[in-house]
Amino acid sequence: MQFCDECGSMMHADGDEMVCSSCEATVTKDEERAAEFVSTDEQSDDEVIESEAGADFEGKPTADDVICDDCGHTEAWYTIKQTASADEPPTRFFKCKECGSRWREYS
Repeated sequence: MQFCDECGSMMHADGDEMVCSSCEATVTKDEERAAEFVSTDEQSDDEVIESEAGADFEGKPTADDVICDDCGHTEAWYTIKQTASADEPPTRFFKCKECGSRWREYS
């Protein structure tokens, strides 16, 4: 991540330049430092929170200590994500294995 020397805002890559998202200042990319940066293209799908209706939970770990409010089934797939600050507990996202209902649980 690179920050603008002019205003301190985060910069984004645009070809061979880094462009400030606030004041539009530009800086030529420093190729020596380029290896330090991680592009969003390099992130894996494991880092994405599955919150959309069509998200695939199948194959995720299974919880048998929950009860679906919609159908009463006691088994659901789940994934755990840190949705708040680091000093807060993570959130578990569930999908019922019987009816497909989704819910979240805050620890």
